[in-house]
Amino acid sequence: MSTATPTAPTPQRDREPAISLLLYYLLRNLIVYPLFKFYFRGRVEGLENVPMAGKLLVVSNHASDFDPPFVATAVSRPVAFMAKEELFKIPLLGPAIRHYGAYPVKRGSADRAALRAALTVVDEGWATGLFLDGTRTADGRIHSPKVGAALIASKTQAPVLPVSIWGADKIFQPGSKWPRPVPLTVRIGKPMAPPPPKASRQELDDFTQLCVDRIHGQMDLGR
Repeated sequence: MSTATPTAPTPQRDREPAISLLLYYLLRNLIVYPLFKFYFRGRVEGLENVPMAGKLLVVSNHASDFDPPFVATAVSRPVAFMAKEELFKIPLLGPAIRHYGAYPVKRGSADRAALRAALTVVDEGWATGLFLDGTRTADGRIHSPKVGAALIASKTQAPVLPVSIWGADKIFQPGSKWPRPVPLTVRIGKPMAPPPPKASRQELDDFTQLCVDRIHGQMDLGR
């Protein structure tokens, strides 16, 4: 009979890695926040709702490529978003976006691969960002929400933070080659308790719709 001592499970981190925090605050304070604040006249409401430690899922609407850095800037905490695997092979850019929180997913990969990647970064202590539609929409509203965020919340029991971005759909208009300096407002709602472990499909659908309703309600407040 084997007498080997079982390997203890790796404890879940409570915060992002130190080097990632350092890079986040450097980029946020020197580049992203000034762009958000002064070029786009950005406003943030609800910062007091952000848990600054512990696992967290950040769910949002999505209208612009500016959304990931602006969401991370608004919540004042690094937020890990998925990115195309090819970006991580580019010198300098690859290591930089990895430290900033991006995690690679193969283009055209099954949802299960993206799910496993997101579960991993939650375990690594990141606040993990998910766009409910999974892609940009022309008007910035959520039209075909996916249950991935609800499923990850159920599996990890991470609280869910609803974040809305108002105005980002106007940054680029047909024919424009340069981002327009339109006013932006990011609203952060109160954290939502996750669905129960082993939630049914109906429970996941209901929770997803609740997230959509919260985000749309925040958007409907306007500027």
